[in-house]
Amino acid sequence: MLRKSMVSRDLYNQRTATFQSAMKLSIAIGQCFGLNPVIGISNIDATKVRFTFFSARCLYTIFSIMGQATMLFICILKFLRDTDTSLTSNTSLAFYSSNFMTTVLFLRMATKWPRLCLQISMTEATSPNIDMTLVKKCNMTCILVLTLALVEHILSDLSGLAAVIDCEPEKNVYEAFVKRSFPWVYVFLTYNHFIGFLSQFINIQSTFTWSFADLFIICISFYLISRLEQVNLKIVENRGKNMSQHFWRTVREDYTRAATLVRRVDEVIGAIIFISFANNLFFICLQLYNTLKDGIKATPLCREQDISRKPAVSLYEVSSSAYCVEIRRFLDQIHGDTVALSGLQFFNIKKGLVLSIAGTIVTYELVLLQFTGVTPTSSPPAAD
Repeated sequence: MLRKSMVSRDLYNQRTATFQSAMKLSIAIGQCFGLNPVIGISNIDATKVRFTFFSARCLYTIFSIMGQATMLFICILKFLRDTDTSLTSNTSLAFYSSNFMTTVLFLRMATKWPRLCLQISMTEATSPNIDMTLVKKCNMTCILVLTLALVEHILSDLSGLAAVIDCEPEKNVYEAFVKRSFPWVYVFLTYNHFIGFLSQFINIQSTFTWSFADLFIICISFYLISRLEQVNLKIVENRGKNMSQHFWRTVREDYTRAATLVRRVDEVIGAIIFISFANNLFFICLQLYNTLKDGIKATPLCREQDISRKPAVSLYEVSSSAYCVEIRRFLDQIHGDTVALSGLQFFNIKKGLVLSIAGTIVTYELVLLQFTGVTPTSSPPAAD
């Protein structure tokens, strides 16, 4: 009996794509850098996922927060001490403040993560997710995004190392490299190898957190989109058929469960979405400013709003003889509900927002072109 139960569970796991399996790789890598310190992420059983402050992972996260807070504090001291208050000179302040807040928000999210996983698991027990490409899609995205981030960081360090070797050949290479990378730190602290290593380690953590927040939102969006697509697939597969009222009630209930999951996930990660979008918009504008004054990071796009409206197209094609009260309720729910992730309810992530951000960036670029003088000008007057 036990063997039969184990075989049934193995078959179930092979035929479904669970939230745990989709997020396992990204969360495991994130924990290497002190993010989302929950226990039991590799376990399929969501009841095994738990959070405790008295764990090695949580202590590592708290250590990381303290290190990032120290770097942020030094950046604030530099900001108060310097007379140069230009945007470029204080980029480190924006960088470390945003990543410090992101790490704190991931710790806050970890306290809610076990309950979220349990709720999603209960939904999967009622309506399994059969998208077999989901796990592969999340894993490939994770590998691609983090590999590109790693390559960018390595190239940046190699550029700094080459500058040190060329400009300061008489000095210790590692010491000169660290001082060049974090000059504001050694205005207040005396250099030693331990502080140099610690500065680099915290910088690597912050750089990873900068990219991981986007990756985390993308992977969760893949899962939510997959659940909404599954509802739409059921409707499309039965297009043109006279289905019973019971069928339409079942599909509507599946849609309701998927929409409820989107709202529940939004409650847990809304703050991370907000800081991620604000961070990306700031650094895109900064890159444009630096480019025009003398690589741009992409904002994560979520499509839950568009996918949630797709079932309505198929429902309008239902014949009048098969039309019933459940279909009318379903259409009212689709058009009446807002199914989308948001940034602390300040904005919903949908096509309109993406276009607004693009318009803001274009406007900003045009203003910079005017103020930097990068515009066609008339030729200088000829000399007499």
